[in-house]
Parts: sequence; C-alpha cells; structure tokens
Amino acid sequence: MAVFHYKGRDQLGAKVNGHIEAANADGAASQLMGRGITPLDILAGRDSKAWWDQLQEQLRYRSIDLTDLIFFCRQMYTLQHAGVPILQGLRGLQASTRNPAFAEVIGGLAAALDSGLDLTGALRRYSKVFPRLFISLVEVGETTGGLDTAFLQLAQYLELEKETRQRLKSAFRYPSFVLIAIGAALLVINLFVIPSFATVYAGFGAELPWATRTIVAMSEFTTRFWPALLLGSAAVFIGTGFYIKGESGRLKWDRYKLKLPVVGDIIFAATLGRYARILAMVIRSGVPLVQGMSVISRAVDNEYVGQSIRDMRVGVERGESLTQTAAASGLFPAVVLQMLSVGEQTGVLDELMEEVAQYYEREVDYALKNLSTAIEPILIIAIGGLVLLLALGVFLPMWNMASVMGVGGAG
Repeated sequence: MAVFHYKGRDQLGAKVNGHIEAANADGAASQLMGRGITPLDILAGRDSKAWWDQLQEQLRYRSIDLTDLIFFCRQMYTLQHAGVPILQGLRGLQASTRNPAFAEVIGGLAAALDSGLDLTGALRRYSKVFPRLFISLVEVGETTGGLDTAFLQLAQYLELEKETRQRLKSAFRYPSFVLIAIGAALLVINLFVIPSFATVYAGFGAELPWATRTIVAMSEFTTRFWPALLLGSAAVFIGTGFYIKGESGRLKWDRYKLKLPVVGDIIFAATLGRYARILAMVIRSGVPLVQGMSVISRAVDNEYVGQSIRDMRVGVERGESLTQTAAASGLFPAVVLQMLSVGEQTGVLDELMEEVAQYYEREVDYALKNLSTAIEPILIIAIGGLVLLLALGVFLPMWNMASVMGVGGAG
C-alpha cells in the first residue's frame, strides 16, 4: 500500500486535503469518492529512494520534451487506429524511441500493463512526464473506446503548444542577448575601466562632477563587495525559485505575469487561447464539465487563472451556467463570454471554443512577430541612459580640467 496526498471538495463544496493509503491513484480516488469527496489532485507520497536516486530520476525526466510526447501520441494513434494491441504497440515504441529516458518510461508503461493496470493507471505512475490533461483524455478514451481519437487530439494540441513555445523563445531571444550584453559591459566597466579613471582623477585633487562621483562610488562598491553581491544574487535567485514553486508564490507570480508591460497581454492571450482549446477538447471527448474544469485549471499553466477556473467549477456544481460563472470571475473578456453564451444555447460550445482558441492564437502570433519592435524603444532608452551617464561621468572631469588649463594658460 502506498500513501497519497489528496486535495478535493466535500459534498458542501468546501476544500479538504489529507493523506490516504491505497494501492494506486485509482484506488485512492475510489476511496475518496466513497467518502463523498470529489478529488481535485492526488499525488503519491515521497518514496524511500535516496535523494541522489530521486535527483537522477528527475534529471532523466528533464530530457523528455514535447517532441517525444508528440511522437508517442502520433504513433499510438496509428497503432490504435490499425487495431494493434496496446501492450504490443508499447513494446515496439520502446525499441524504436531514440530518447533513452523516454524509452525507459515506455518500458515502465508496458510493465504496468503487463501487471494488470490499465493505461490510465500506468500513465499516473509517470505524472512528472505526462501532464494531467494527457492522462485525463487517455482515461476518457479508454472508457469510451475512442483511445485513437484521444491520442490524435493530444498530438494536435501538443504540436500547437510546441509551436507557441518556439515562437516565444524566438521573440525573447534578441532582448535577452541585449540584456546579457549590457550586464557584461557594466561588469567590465565597473571592475576595470572606471577604477583606472578614478586613479587619474584622484591625482588632480579637484572636485568631481556628480555623474563622476556616482559611477566611481558604484565601481568602488562593486569592486569591494563583489563576492557578497555574487552570493546575494545567487541566494535571491534560488530563494525566488523556491518561493515561486510554492502554492502562494506561484499564485502571486502568475498573477503578476499577466500585468507585465508589453508581454503581459501576450501571456494573457496565450492563456485564454489554451483555456478555450482545452475546453473544446474536453467537451468533444465527452468528459463531464465539472471534472473537465479541474483538468483545465491545471492545464492552462497559470495558477491564478487556474484558481479562477476552479472557482467557476464550484458555481457549475451549484447549478449555474458556465457563462454565469465565467462572468462572475471577472477574468474573461466580452468576446469569450458571448461565445460561451451562444455555445451553451445552441449546443455547439466545442466548435465556438475552437474558434476562440484560433482567434487568440492568431493574436499571440501577431503580437510575437511585433514583440521586438515593441521592446526596441525600451532597450534604446535604457542603453541611451546608461551611455549618457557613463559619458558624463568620464568626460565631464576632462572638460573641466581642459577649461581650467585653458584659462590658466591664457593668464
């Protein structure tokens, strides 16, 4: 028996959490449902592996990316569509997969199936590799006999997700290089250039301009305390990472991301597009709306938006319409609310959500193409201000000394 940590809601809609012993996650979910608790999240407790083994396992899983999952979904769709047994198909995929870590995972799935688990239960053993949306849609596919359709939908969704991530990386590559170059230049100037000028200016004994005093003080501070600055920066970086991984920190960070200048609107549009597309997939797959909203809340990859969706789920459980709960959340713009209302009235909510997803994906694509143009003025102003400060700090004393020497020479 293994220990599982669960989060859920009781029959009154109140949040509950705790630990439960079960043979697997499916057994834990069945026990909770028997107690009148609707499970929202079930996580396996820490095992007895050494920390070094856990770290190695985590590093191996990091090498598994969206490309591997897309390949897996496409191959599984083909095999299922052709009527190949799942266990036989997994054995073949394990032999043909180039990523050793993913081949090991597929082998684990095959072993789990061979021991009597269904595919959903096997996938839950590798929740660090397969997202919750992935597992939920496979579960629906197994239940309804449409496993090939589930894998096809997952492949199409993951391909769009990969394309969006690649566009984001491409859009942020240029600003990142510029910021790194600025940081490296500041470091070199503070550690090597300004100290040389400061030594020369100190020999004249004249009062230095404010700009020169500012950059000399910054240089002296950096030169004297650079080990502390380095350790402090590393501590802040690591501490921020741990804070963001926590429930409260993740919520605040995801909310702040949506308000960032320039990129906040892009992140928000991408999140709404992901919400609409997953909602369409969930409805089309026949997942109950209440259960589907729990899946969506985790698949949107934003804890702030996910919390709003979980609050919407409570309203749906009380008998409110999806449009009413969405309007009450204050999260969705008018166009999405209108589409939700029309979709619920006409019974084509999945088709309209697909259109909403395509609309936001086009908006994100257009915004990413113009992101460099939007960021360039900000970078130019920042670089211009830095160059102006350095120029004033370095050359003002020279001009003052030249003026003094010129007056003295004329006298």
